[in-house]
Amino acid sequence: MDKAVMRRVVITGAAGLVGQNLVARLNTQSNLAIIGIDKHPANTALLRKMHPEVEVIESDLAHSGNWAGKFADADAVVLSQAQIGGLRRAEFVANNITATERILEAAALHNVPYIIQLSSSVVNSKADDLYTESKRAQEQLLDACSIPHVILRPTLMFGWFDRKHLGWLRRFMDRTPIFPIPGDGRYLRQPLYAGDMVSIIEACLEQRHTGTYDISGLERIEFGALIRLIQGIVQPRAHILNIPYSLFFALLWAYGRLDRDPPFTIGQLRALVIPETFPVIDWPEIFSVKPTPLSDALRETFLDPRYSKITLSF
Repeated sequence: MDKAVMRRVVITGAAGLVGQNLVARLNTQSNLAIIGIDKHPANTALLRKMHPEVEVIESDLAHSGNWAGKFADADAVVLSQAQIGGLRRAEFVANNITATERILEAAALHNVPYIIQLSSSVVNSKADDLYTESKRAQEQLLDACSIPHVILRPTLMFGWFDRKHLGWLRRFMDRTPIFPIPGDGRYLRQPLYAGDMVSIIEACLEQRHTGTYDISGLERIEFGALIRLIQGIVQPRAHILNIPYSLFFALLWAYGRLDRDPPFTIGQLRALVIPETFPVIDWPEIFSVKPTPLSDALRETFLDPRYSKITLSF
């Protein structure tokens, strides 16, 4: 799409990992109005603090509300709200399915011409958990939608504002003398830099891609090697120690009994150790995006003084 006519973009889940990075990037465009919607008070407060000129709405998209009126005159909606972790089915249904239904209803009512949905590579996974189940259902809602749209399926993402996944693991390294890795740690991962994901979203906003695309990290790396790479960059106090999978599982189970919203669950552990990789397409060519080498992306994430100490809460 011609930047000269792109006037208004609504971003759901705007205070999450992708949303925060996307707002930071799009906010450099003087001709673009951004409406950010998110339900988490602490995260929306952070978004307002960092971008006071952006209209930020704190609202639960699983419920009808005045937020729907903000879709009027929108040139595009970036649908990026997601329940990733947690222990209760109702949370995944509300945030990944019901909220998406409400968003699509608002988009249709206000004749929004284009939607970008952030899905996940887990829809191709052998995993059978609440996140995977709800993301597959979410894609089905988009498939049935008549509004032109694109579905992007990123693999494990990391970057500025990462409260879960690698961001949480990196902070954990500073809080404990021992960093445990389940089993031998030889589980292939394809981490994707949030900065590259944002570049792809920008390309979709400008070029109006449609269809479904698997956006996998281009560099495959074993989980244990990835943790050691992060350790080498940040030089934490923790020493890495491989422990039996069964012990790691038991520790996570016990932690989950104490914390109602643990950042890493036994379901995610089960998914972690599944021996699988995800499709790799030439997304740099398709979207005209220059990928960031993994080691450079990790340094940008964990060493940039502007963002390295900023975290999100859920």
